[in-house]
Amino acid sequence: MFLPKAFNNGGLLFSSLAMLGVSAISMVAFHLLLQCKRQYGGGYGEIGQAIAGDRFRSLILWSITLSQLGFVCAGIVFVAENMMTFLEAVTPGGGSPLSSVSLILIQLVLLVPLAWIRNISKLGPAALIADACILVGVTYIYSYDFSALASHGMHESVVFFNPDKYTLMIGSAIFTFEGIGLILPIQSSMAQPEKFEWLLSAVMLLITVIFTSVGALCYATFGELTQIEIINNFPQESKLVNAVQFLYSVAVLVGTPVQLFPALRILEGKVFGQHSGKKSLRTKWIKNAFRMALVGVCGVVAVAGTGNLDKFVALIGSVACIPLVYVYPAYLHYKGIATGRWTKIGDIAMIVLGIVGMFYTTAVTVIYSFM
Repeated sequence: MFLPKAFNNGGLLFSSLAMLGVSAISMVAFHLLLQCKRQYGGGYGEIGQAIAGDRFRSLILWSITLSQLGFVCAGIVFVAENMMTFLEAVTPGGGSPLSSVSLILIQLVLLVPLAWIRNISKLGPAALIADACILVGVTYIYSYDFSALASHGMHESVVFFNPDKYTLMIGSAIFTFEGIGLILPIQSSMAQPEKFEWLLSAVMLLITVIFTSVGALCYATFGELTQIEIINNFPQESKLVNAVQFLYSVAVLVGTPVQLFPALRILEGKVFGQHSGKKSLRTKWIKNAFRMALVGVCGVVAVAGTGNLDKFVALIGSVACIPLVYVYPAYLHYKGIATGRWTKIGDIAMIVLGIVGMFYTTAVTVIYSFM
């Protein structure tokens, strides 16, 4: 939903190439991490500890936590702004009865009990509901864009490269494909984990096509008029558009606990150590209170980020996602796996690319945020 705005920031050609490039490099990074997993076992943090020590494990876990919490905050902002538009469209008089802050508070009430779930497999039905809602929305977006482009052609304001804001596109693209914190847990939960890598490649190809085509088609259709949430560009008087807005809000909302899960597990391990709530009701409710407080923190950050979702997404992508995807896997592979000269050169090149990209895109995003 925010990718068309990212395409507006980067330009049609540059953004398309950036999406393809980020997808390919991300897949290489996933492969490097899976190679480390085969030799050292464990999760991302455990691999980092085995190869580079306790401090590196803490660095990895901090980055995973920050990125996942960033996803949660971005999702809360998206749902609030999307529901505002939905309510304005369906309410007589054209005004929303609820403010964005009120909609964020309502989400927090719904998210707290979901955050108390300890078994990620129990969130599977919620993820399937989200997928079904997204499928309906994407189908509508494709049909509208193809029809509009066939009738009116490409919007006159479309550019192939935007030299002023292209770095925001890079951060958004990295944010889009960042899922490395969930790669190893998903593989471990499979009945046949040895088949994971080819399945991951197929999924990455599919979502790259979907992400890139939606971003490009919507930007080509609306040009510089592209809004932060693209669904707001579609005819608001259409009941079908209203339904899509509502379904996308539901999709993001029910998918938020899945994004929150890794951060909760990491932070609970840091705060409570090995103390379990299975045998102590008091410990369980202390942990529940901690989880509720974390959801509240996400809500406060979401309130601050309302109206600047594209910049918020780009900043999280730059600060947390770049090292997770490009720097850490390459470094672990270089130190723990690589033996050949060219393999090590490739690892070093990815490390340098990641570090330079992180500092540059972060600095530019911060500058744009205050302009």
